[in-house]
Amino acid sequence: MSKVLKLIEEDITRQRNTLVLIPSENYVSKNVLKALGSVLTNKYSEGFPGARYYGGNEIIDKIEIYCQQLANKVFKTDYAIVQPYSGSPANMAVLLTLAGLGGTVLGQSLFAGGHLTHGASASFTSQMFNAVQYGVRNDGRIDMEQVRSLAKIHKPKMIWVGTTAYPYILDYQGFAEIAESIDAWLVADIAHVAGLIAGGVHPSPVKYVDVITTTTHKTLRGPRGGMILITKKGLKKDPQLGKKIEKTVMPGLQGGPHDHQTAAIAVALEEILKPSFKKYAKQVIKNAKVLAKELGGISETHLVLVDLRKYGFGLGYQAQYALELAGITMNRNTVPKEAGSAFYPSGIRMGSPALTSRGMKEKDMVRIAGWIKQVLEEIRRHDLPKEQEKRKDFMKVYKQEMSKNKKLKAIRREVEKFAKKFPVPGVDN
Repeated sequence: MSKVLKLIEEDITRQRNTLVLIPSENYVSKNVLKALGSVLTNKYSEGFPGARYYGGNEIIDKIEIYCQQLANKVFKTDYAIVQPYSGSPANMAVLLTLAGLGGTVLGQSLFAGGHLTHGASASFTSQMFNAVQYGVRNDGRIDMEQVRSLAKIHKPKMIWVGTTAYPYILDYQGFAEIAESIDAWLVADIAHVAGLIAGGVHPSPVKYVDVITTTTHKTLRGPRGGMILITKKGLKKDPQLGKKIEKTVMPGLQGGPHDHQTAAIAVALEEILKPSFKKYAKQVIKNAKVLAKELGGISETHLVLVDLRKYGFGLGYQAQYALELAGITMNRNTVPKEAGSAFYPSGIRMGSPALTSRGMKEKDMVRIAGWIKQVLEEIRRHDLPKEQEKRKDFMKVYKQEMSKNKKLKAIRREVEKFAKKFPVPGVDN
């Protein structure tokens, strides 16, 4: 047996025996996996349906057109581009088309819950564009007055509305009013909440924005990919907008599309149109609210951001590490008014999509939150050294200590026993 296949089997065991609370992770169905692992991976299809650079694309054209139609049906948009390899390339294509190299773009700060590609200093978007960043108020919500002020001062060509670590519903209408006041393009990055929008439990930005970008995994429960959707409003502003963005996607940024990925996206979109998906989306929200309540946070979506500063300084990394030892995976994350760094932040980010896909309900969230709180108590005395030169040795000692922690080992056994009761979609059912 291939070593790689053996390692895949090991990860299947990991997925069965642990609890995934990373809000950007989920499980796909067997049919999505079948499409993703199909013979469509053998085909080269540079170009778009009806205008390929290679022959033999008659069936591929049908699949891509069908995927486009499904995307427009699910989100009630007017134009769909389903070839982006993932969310960041989709965002790059939109930035290049609407802002142009060096153009001014307004987006949410990474430390305030925004995405790297919305202008973070570590991203290409701050190097290739004039990135201006807005933040949040003391209550953690976006500072719309700051957005309005920055838009008026900097006159960006494009404004991002979309987040990656923000537990609140966004004011799409408010952003639209600001964008219209300076004649800027408004783009909604719905990567995190796309499934909630499709499931009818989160407001849709379609009425207010010109363009939408999204990944196809996360709450959509599809393969890892990206889509760019154009609204009626966007096409009214520029009837050629779809064609312009397509040219930026290919040949501007990409070569041949991943046809197996496109087919798997289409399968996921078919599943989203079933009544069972709406039921799933509702449960995602219910579960997130319970997690937030139990852990002292707030959630209006699928995502919960937990500020660990009440436990000590710079505990995000330590919490992620200890929780993983206990069989619970989530990611460290910056929090509003962050005093640490992106690598050693003050919070953890979690969500309910994957747990909900396994069939867990509110009572299960209470139990999981109980384990999380026990783990957080174990790290309370392990503050991050403020002197950078001391952190390497500190982390080495910390990891050794945690790996021997009897409490974490006991929780791990309880978590494994609990997790095995819930099937992993795509593997067990």
